[in-house]
Amino acid sequence: MHALLALLLILFLAKVFGELVERAGFPSILGEIVAGIVFGLLFLRPDNEALLFFSELGAIFLLFTAGYKEINLRELKTASRMALIPTISQVLVAFGFGFLLGAIFDFSQMARLFLGVAFSITSIGVSVRTLIDLDYLSKKIGSTMLASAILDDLIGIFMLSVVISIATYQQIPAGMEILVIAGKMIGFIAIMAVLGRVVFPVLFTYIHRMRVKESIFAFVVMIALFSAYLAEAFGLHAVIGAFIGGACLSSVPLAKIEDVQSKVSGIAYGIFIPIFFAFIGLSVDPAAIQAAGLFALLVIVMALSGKLIGGFIGSRIAGFDSYDSLIFGVGVMPRAGIELVVISAGRSMGIIGDEIFSAIVLMVAVSVIVSPVMLKFAIGLSERRITPESTARQA
Repeated sequence: MHALLALLLILFLAKVFGELVERAGFPSILGEIVAGIVFGLLFLRPDNEALLFFSELGAIFLLFTAGYKEINLRELKTASRMALIPTISQVLVAFGFGFLLGAIFDFSQMARLFLGVAFSITSIGVSVRTLIDLDYLSKKIGSTMLASAILDDLIGIFMLSVVISIATYQQIPAGMEILVIAGKMIGFIAIMAVLGRVVFPVLFTYIHRMRVKESIFAFVVMIALFSAYLAEAFGLHAVIGAFIGGACLSSVPLAKIEDVQSKVSGIAYGIFIPIFFAFIGLSVDPAAIQAAGLFALLVIVMALSGKLIGGFIGSRIAGFDSYDSLIFGVGVMPRAGIELVVISAGRSMGIIGDEIFSAIVLMVAVSVIVSPVMLKFAIGLSERRITPESTARQA
């Protein structure tokens, strides 16, 4: 199928199914994922680099837009401190569940490590989109969940780097190698912080003087792409860089103009983001699912429950009540993108077989379908609990 026709059909189906799901009262990402599944069933699976590229842009713009429009850096710093304990808790529990499952099926030590890392990472994109759809991103538990997802991915990328180093050299990396990996992460964040505080304000002062049309909008998009590229150059995932770039730009008043925000949101939610979620649905392979069998079912159950249990316990320790802790646990359940990067790296090195790869792909698809529904239910429980309490206090 021609790339242009494939993009046209995917975008059309994503918007139609997204609208149907929205009218049913659920987040539109469910419809966009279903659109990808339907496309894969109705047409030949397009092995097309254009679709992959557009889906990657969708993930980048989703996170950049969230950082640029929705996030206050001061609030995020506070939330990051609050998110530390829940993050460590859910990462450790999820990693343990993945490693344990690998041990049950007698996989190699390296395969168990890759499985544990794949279990550990939360999809920032799915969490952000769901929180925005349900108008919960600005609440304390929502911002904490988002901060946790970012910390989670940073930890996950660090773990992946260490595991790949172990697999490559067949030994535990030396202390200096671990410091180099950590140094890259710290270096990227430091560079972006300097750019946000010093360079971007001056840059946009000059951009405002430019006469060429849409110069401010163009430079905002360029910063999104630059921050994503720089993150990959430092060994991080592009979406992490995009979010941090957007968050740094959000503190620059000359860049955060309402008209420009509207245009960035339009290109993101109008085109790229629906394609990103549709591509997730498109990656669901029925044949691979059937071949995985019981193992695939256990991967789904243990991967989702590991995040739910770890997130709930960590949130309770951090001081949240049971309702908010449930929201947090459910909110960090979804996976997408980075987990497939982890497992693809393992497969390319001959450590991960098709059985594990197919099961992880299925788990990713199920998590992004189930998690928004469960998150909506958990938030509903919390709000129904708050309403009677408010009524009682007024009485």
